[in-house]
Order: sequence, then C-alpha cells, then structure tokens
Amino acid sequence: HLLLFLLFVGPFNCFASYSRATELFYSLNEGLPAGCSFGSPARSLSRALRLSTAGGQRPAAPQPPLSFTLASRGLGGQYVQLDNRSGELHTSAVEIDREALCMESSGATVFGGAAAVSSSPSSESCLLLLDVLVLPQEYFHLVKVKIAIRDVNDNAPHFPVPHIRLSVPENAPVNTRLAIEHPALDPDVGTNGVQTYRLQDNYGVFTLDVEENESGERTPYLIVMGSLDRETREEYVTVIVAEDGGTPPLVGSATLTIGISDINDNCPQFSDSQLNVTLYGNSSLGTHVATVHAVDMDLGSNAQITYSYSQKVPQPSRDLFHLDESTGTITLSSKVDGDAPRLHRLIILGNGPGCIPAVITVLVTIIKVMMRPPEVVPRFIANEAEGVVYLKELEPINTPIAFFTIKDPDEKYKVNCYLDGDGPFRLSPYKPYNNEYLLETTKPLDYETQQLYEISVVAWNSEGFHVNRIIKVQVLDDNDNSPVFSQQLIELSIEENNVPNAFLTKLHATDADSGERGQVSYFLGPDAPSYFSLDKATGVLTVSTQLDREEKEKYRYTVKAVDSGFPPRESIATVTITVLDKNDNSPRFINKDFSFFVPENFPGFGEIGVISVTDADAGQNGWVALSVLNGSDIFVIDTGKGVLRAKVSLDREQQSSYVLWIEAVDGGDPALSSTAKITILLLDINDNPPLVLFPQSNMSYLLVLPSTLPGSPITEVYAVDKDTGMNAVIAYSIIGRRGPRPESFRIDPKTGNITLEESLMQNDYGLYRLLVKVSDHGYPEPLHSTVMVNLFVNDTVSNESYIESLLRKEPDISIEEKQPQISIEPTHKKMESASCMPTLVALSIISLGSIALVTGMGIYICLRKGKKHHRADENVEVQIPLNGRINLHMLEKKPMEISNI
Repeated sequence: HLLLFLLFVGPFNCFASYSRATELFYSLNEGLPAGCSFGSPARSLSRALRLSTAGGQRPAAPQPPLSFTLASRGLGGQYVQLDNRSGELHTSAVEIDREALCMESSGATVFGGAAAVSSSPSSESCLLLLDVLVLPQEYFHLVKVKIAIRDVNDNAPHFPVPHIRLSVPENAPVNTRLAIEHPALDPDVGTNGVQTYRLQDNYGVFTLDVEENESGERTPYLIVMGSLDRETREEYVTVIVAEDGGTPPLVGSATLTIGISDINDNCPQFSDSQLNVTLYGNSSLGTHVATVHAVDMDLGSNAQITYSYSQKVPQPSRDLFHLDESTGTITLSSKVDGDAPRLHRLIILGNGPGCIPAVITVLVTIIKVMMRPPEVVPRFIANEAEGVVYLKELEPINTPIAFFTIKDPDEKYKVNCYLDGDGPFRLSPYKPYNNEYLLETTKPLDYETQQLYEISVVAWNSEGFHVNRIIKVQVLDDNDNSPVFSQQLIELSIEENNVPNAFLTKLHATDADSGERGQVSYFLGPDAPSYFSLDKATGVLTVSTQLDREEKEKYRYTVKAVDSGFPPRESIATVTITVLDKNDNSPRFINKDFSFFVPENFPGFGEIGVISVTDADAGQNGWVALSVLNGSDIFVIDTGKGVLRAKVSLDREQQSSYVLWIEAVDGGDPALSSTAKITILLLDINDNPPLVLFPQSNMSYLLVLPSTLPGSPITEVYAVDKDTGMNAVIAYSIIGRRGPRPESFRIDPKTGNITLEESLMQNDYGLYRLLVKVSDHGYPEPLHSTVMVNLFVNDTVSNESYIESLLRKEPDISIEEKQPQISIEPTHKKMESASCMPTLVALSIISLGSIALVTGMGIYICLRKGKKHHRADENVEVQIPLNGRINLHMLEKKPMEISNI
C-alpha cells in the first residue's frame, strides 16, 4: 500500500509548495447504524485550501470541484465510507464493535494503508486511522484522520465460570478476607466496566469488598462477619452479582458456594455413661455381648474413633471379653469358668485425635446355668456365606435350603423346633430320621417384591430353654421383567417445516430388574422412516429433516425398549406423529390458462365456466377466495364454487373475446396468493342480417348503354354481415324483376356482380328494376336483407327528373318463390380475412372436440327461434317482404347503415 501511494503522489512532487499534510481528529460511538455522518474533511480543509490558493503566484481562477478518496481500501473501508464529492465521512453497514476492533489490534498500528487501528496500553483509547487524498493535483492534500471510537455500555459483566467455590475454615475469625479467584470480566472500559460486587444473600455472616490494584483491576474479597460452625452448617450457597457503572447499569452473576472446612473442635461422646448386659454362663465362644458407639461431630480424620479398655479393667476381664477397637463390639473370647466372677465392670474409652477420651462403663452379669441349652446344627444346601443364604428368584417351589439337626447336649430332654419369621419358607421334619428338619421354599421368590428375608430356627426343650439360629435369605435378581413404557401409545405433534434435528419427545421406560438387567436401551422399530433418530441411551426422539404435511400428514411406527439382561427382554410402544399445517403453499389453479367458449347473447349471470383451484394446506390455510382482478364491472366469480358469471349479456359483435386475471387468496396469516389467466371467446349466433353497403339507396340508378356486350358486368350489390363463420356467408339472388325484358340481367350468387345476359335490342330501352335478396347462411334460420337495383337502358340521360319520377312510383314486382342457391364459401372480396379466420379456426376445433357444447348451443338457439319471429321487422332495417307489393316510399324513409370495410 505504501508503494502504491508513493507511485500515485510521485507526479505531483512539483506542486509541493501547494500541498500539505493535515491531521484531523473525530470521535464517534461504537455500534452506530449505517449512514451516520460524523465528520467532513472537506469543511475542515475549505479554509486551508482557500489560503493556499491565495498565497500562490498563479492568477485567480475558479476553484475546480474537489474529490476525496481513501489512499487504499484497507481496514477502515469496512467501517467508514467516504463520499468522494462532499467529503463526508459516514459509518458503513459493518457495525463498529470497539471491543472486537481494539482487542484484535491492541498495541499495533498498520501503516501504509488507508486505515489502521491503534489502541493504547490503557485500553481507554481506540483509534481508527485513515489516509484521505484530496484532488485535483493543484489542491492535492494528504489528510490523516484519527477517529476515536468511544465506548458504550453494550456488554454486561460475566464471570468466567458459572459456579465459584470458596473454602473457609470454621474457626476463621471475624473480618477474615478471602479473595475470589474468578472475578467478573467486562469488555467495556472506564466506568462501563465492572464497578461493584454484591451478594444476593449474605446469611448475616458474609459481605463483599472490592480492591483495585495499580492497573485498575478490581478484585472482590469475601469478608467473614460472624462466627462459623461446620457442625451447624457446612455449606452456604448464594449468588454473587457484578455490576458495571453504565447507564443503565448491566449485571452478571454466578453461583457462589462457600464451604466450611472442618477443624478438630469436637471430641468423641457416648450417648450413655453405663450399659448393663446379662450373659448365660453356658454361652458359646464368640457370643455377642454388647456394642458401644461414640459420636464425633467432626469429619474425616478428625472424626476417627478407636475403642480401648481403661487401665482399671482387670486382666481376667480383658481375657474373657474381646473388644474390637474399630467397631466397639464386645464378644465372648473364652469359656466361662465356674470360678469366674459373676459381675464384670468393663470401662471402655472412646479415643479421638487430640481429645480427652470419652468413658462408658459396661456391666456384664453372668448367670450360672445348670443345664445346657439345645443345639442347632445347620447344613446348607443352597449357597451360603457368613450366615446369608443366596437364592435366585423364580426358583421352583420346594427348593431345599438347608438341613437342621436339633439335639440336646445332655440327652435328657425332648427338643422341639419351629420356624419364626415371615416369608415363603417351611421347616418340616425329614423322615425317617429323628431330630432332622428340612428348610425349603413354599412359593417362588420375587426380587422385585422383597430382596431379603430374616428367619429364625427356634429350638427348645421341655424345661423351657430355647435357642435361636437366625438365617438371612438374600434373593438374587434374575432378568424376569421386561421394560415397561410409561405410555403404550405416544401421540406427538410438530409443525411442518421444522428445523433439522428437531426434538420430538423423550421416551421413558422402566425395568423392575436390578443392575445391568434393569438398564434400558431404546431402538426404532423396522417400520420407522430413516429420518427419525432415537438416542439409544437417553431415549430422545428427533427428526433429522424437515417434515412436509402436504407430503405426509401422519407417521406411525414402533419403538423398542430393550434391557441388558441375558437373554435380553424387550417391549414395544407405538409412536404417532401428526404434522401440523403451516401456510406454506399458495393456491394452485388446475391450469395457468383457462379458455371458455360462450355463445353470444348468453343470459346475464349464466354460468360461463368453473375455475378449479386447490390449496395443499389444511383448515383455514387451505380455504381459498377467488376474485376478478380486471373486468369486475362485467364479470363476477362465486368464491365458494369457483363459478364465473357475466353480469350482462355479451355481444360478440361489440367484443369477441375477454381476457381476465383471477386471483386466488388463501386464508393463512400471512395470506398467500396466485393468479390465472382466463380467456373467454364468444361464439357467434346468427343475430345480424346482412347489411347492404352498395347500392346505398333504393332510389339510385345506373345508365346501361344499349351497346353493352353480353356477359359484361353492369354493377354489383355489396353487403357485409357482422356475424362470423357460416353466419357471415352471404348469397345474392334476384327475387323480383320489372322492365322491358327483365331476364336480360343476372346476379352472381357469390360476388353480387350483375351482368348482362343477352344483347339489348331497340325494344329493350327503358327502366329495369331488380329486387335483390341478400341472405346469410345462418343456422337455424338464415337472415336476409333486400335492395332495389335500378338500371336505365338508354344512350343518354336527357331527363333526370323523368327517371326520378319513375323511381318514386311504387313498382309492381312479382316476388319469385324460388330460393336462391347460397354458396357455402364466404365472400372475401372486400373484407379482411384477419377478422374472421381466428374464429373459423376456433369453430373448427370446437366442432371436433366439443360436440356436447355445440349440441347445447343448438338447443339454446332453437329455444330462441320462436322469439325471433316476433322481432322479424326489427332485425332487418331494409328488408322487403317477399310477398305482396313493395312500398318504395317506406324503404326510402329508413336510413341504411354503412360500416367501414
């Protein structure tokens, strides 16, 4: 960039006396929208440029327009736009973020470009540097623009971790200060940065203080304001809030957990000072005598307690009773001698680290027994360990557990036994042996109902002495339960056009078995579409693609819950998903272009056609309203049925076709719409008789020279018909004649040309009057007009008044009953084919493809036939009756319509 800049300004070094470098300073807030003006180098330099021009040696000249440009498109071009003409500086579409801009370029300045970013070490100032060139060359300036980016409070304080844990010893004195190692961060600077901290709940024993170091960093300190006791409360959970100094201030928070660490400030204590125990003199070795238990409120090593005999306990008592120093359990360690003392005073100490021992006295009274109690000797069949029998659930009935041998050591007394305790167990004599008993199950065990049973085999003799042998039965779990879904039918719904990987639901199934046998995994059934996903571990059901209700509205498939037992067990649930509609489909016409063929004079509000439109959406979104965008003054459309109607009867001769645009709008919000083109072609009906254009009057005449050769054309009758097709095919015929030899003239039925048939003789001189009938080829009834053609055979016209008097006389003409032969070919002599060819093509298409429509039209026209007889006098303005005499005066009174051809 620097090289390009030097190459650019190099040719202007000869004008160094007129150029100078100028430094301008502006400032603006970060986050301003695009187009905000914040400075104008043009206005700042206008005076300097005028002074530079006035101080030169050149003659005064009009100052040319100045242009402004950046030296190159660098970093500044992203954030600042320079108007080349006005020199105004504006913010660009890229929003300035002071924290991002100066954080990336902290402590660095890029030279040689159009822009650079400079940030001072204090992080207070953030400068954007621009080099602006002022042209043309005689006013060349290099303007160095410094733009200070002012900080706004657009960032809230935030803690680097969401949970902060602090440990305080329970013996911490009041006013103890503990630094919080994770202070809040705020990218803003100055007063917009973090200013204060506070606790949401200080529990009356804590407060916060803030210390600021030389670099301006603020560190919160936790201050202990009251005494602490871990044994009373071992943890305090509160929220630490950081607040900045902006207006309005922004806050951030984190959870602060204050743990109270233990110190050895408690010693072991017994709940009682003395414990009295009795023991039979015939008790066996290992008999449990008593258990002492002391409590230390401290934790960990501070709460470790050991038990020992006091030095005051005599050695014989120590030898007779064993004390477990860890558990405090006292057991019989040797047989009771008959000479042993009957009362033993055991002083036991509870020892804790750094504490005075706690003391408890156990008084053991030994009862002398003259006879020995019965003996119970078990022999276990099931698996047994340390007095616990292990049985699998679902073991069959009568599963043997153990044999018990019951006997009297003295062999003097009868011994009986029974089973004490609840459970599906039975103790019965095992015959044929005496004193043998079998312990067995009475029904299958169920781990999910009960896992542990405690029963006693009780033996007693006739003297009332009894012995209990406690048996614990632990039921082992088996994979006998299948997972159970909370719902067998899971009904879900989701709007169509969902985001990919959208959450649907979380399946939940439970398994009453324990351990791995109760761990449930989830799987999709084979009928599930591939774009549904089910997390094996969590049961979260998602859909990976967008669903389209119009493509498929309901999904139904199965899901499986499988446990981890062997063999695994499973259960099945059904998932149904209903895709809810969104208005994402515009109304759709069956065709983009509709064409309807309608006979003219179709009655008002008759059905022209049906506009078929559909909308793939459902409900209100799929409701469609139709309207006519153009031609609404003539046509209306039934919104519900789509029936297009005309308000008035249509006349093809006034307009042969109509082009309408129909709009379909659905009921969604926002509504969607579409349009279709409707073309209405009017089919011709024979409702116009031929219109005679020449001759223009029944009173006109033509001079025919006697020397005219036979076959020569004399004149013509020219007529047009506003109808089209066969209704406009015209035939000409002479239906009445008067003159010396009236058969001397004939008319061409196709062209209307009148020619001389025979040579004219001396006796043929005079006035000839030919009544010409002009008829169309309409269906079902042709229409016609008549005109009088007057021919005066003579060498000259010497007396016009005489001829006119003859014309005014009512001619005595007999009407010929013979119908003229009408040509089926239309006359194109003076008509442009462009007006009827499209209609003829359309008629040809209709005649081949729309037989039903033509048949309906024929019926309609036949119904109108009766009405036409009543309007016969109105249809033809120049029509002359075929029978009777002709009233020429009446014909003259009716003007003839002449149309442009």
